[in-house]
Amino acid sequence: MNINITSKPFLEDPQEFVERKGIGHPDTLSDALAEKLSINYSNYTKQKYGAILHHNFDKVGLLGGSSNVVFGNGYLIDPIRILLNGRASTKFGNEEIPVRKLLISWAKEFLAEKFPMIDVEKDLQFHYNLSNQSSPGKTNETGSEKGTRKYWFEPRGLHDLQEIKKLVSNDTSLGVGYFPHTRLETLVLKIENTLNSKEFNKSNPWIGSDIKVMGYRKINSFHVTMCIPQIANHVRSADKYKANIESARNTIYEVARSLKIKSLELNINTRDNFETTELYLTATGSSIESGDEGLVGRGNRINGVISPFKPMSMEGACGKNPVYHIGKIYYIAAQQISEKIYKNFGIPNEVYLVSQSGRELIDPWKTCVVVDQGFIEIDKLRKFIEAEHKKIPSITQGVLDQKYRLY
Repeated sequence: MNINITSKPFLEDPQEFVERKGIGHPDTLSDALAEKLSINYSNYTKQKYGAILHHNFDKVGLLGGSSNVVFGNGYLIDPIRILLNGRASTKFGNEEIPVRKLLISWAKEFLAEKFPMIDVEKDLQFHYNLSNQSSPGKTNETGSEKGTRKYWFEPRGLHDLQEIKKLVSNDTSLGVGYFPHTRLETLVLKIENTLNSKEFNKSNPWIGSDIKVMGYRKINSFHVTMCIPQIANHVRSADKYKANIESARNTIYEVARSLKIKSLELNINTRDNFETTELYLTATGSSIESGDEGLVGRGNRINGVISPFKPMSMEGACGKNPVYHIGKIYYIAAQQISEKIYKNFGIPNEVYLVSQSGRELIDPWKTCVVVDQGFIEIDKLRKFIEAEHKKIPSITQGVLDQKYRLY
């Protein structure tokens, strides 16, 4: 195996930026919807046909509608548009798969759960753009019917699913992971997770889910600027709106204290203008109601944050096929291996997995691991990584069981 282990000092940078797009942000919603569609489709085809059929929903998008909002009341005027993009197997043997019907049904379930105040029949508009064309590799030359590419999205039977015989990478790509989180990453994550928790929402029904947090740290001084939407039906006046902001502010300072952060500058909803009543007041709690758009892969990385000071990949993991798609499998594997290295060896580290298209999944083309300077158990670590490579196929079931955070 091509495993390269190097070392460097893992010292905290004197400054860093970290961003977190909340669960109601259009980009995060797109990631979550794409992943739900992939998991549901995988379970459906696995139960019905005995295997997860080929699909990718990692190009799903959401286009914002429009709303009418006043204190005490908010509703949609124009529908939220759902772009069902990607590819999926539409046939198995002689049986047609009702892909369009299934995806629309699952998307309605998803958005009804996220936004119970909307009417999924009236407030959603679907644009179905799926293809069942194979990526390059399929030809029409004589003898091509003996291969599998021609039947990639219309398999004649299980024998056309090459991954059942030999599991190989579908692409050449990079997966990255690192652990542990920095202090700022931990703060940013905990702020959004707390404000979007069921516990906080139960006692604060006014809060929307499209919470965005941008954090900056310079040595031990922390600075956070963020947006917190409010749901109009639960906010009767400007005074109530202001009181809600102060309630959230107090909660955020409690989060900081729990992390032993002593210096925190906090800014919330800096664009609010009470003279013109231009406020982050919404019907649904998300900017998806008012023209904002979301696309898979533009939001949080699979460790929950956007950290430009740390290694990251531009792959959008959500919605990708959980059996062989490197943009998902190696990204998860790299993060899992990194966390396990920290747990088993107690060292900060970075993990990079690079595939080769057509190469066996459990044999990455390159594995690069960077560990803290001074670590000496290199042979033991190498054997540990080799063992983790062999476990990569088990990630598929972990995805179906929603074991991993992907956004």
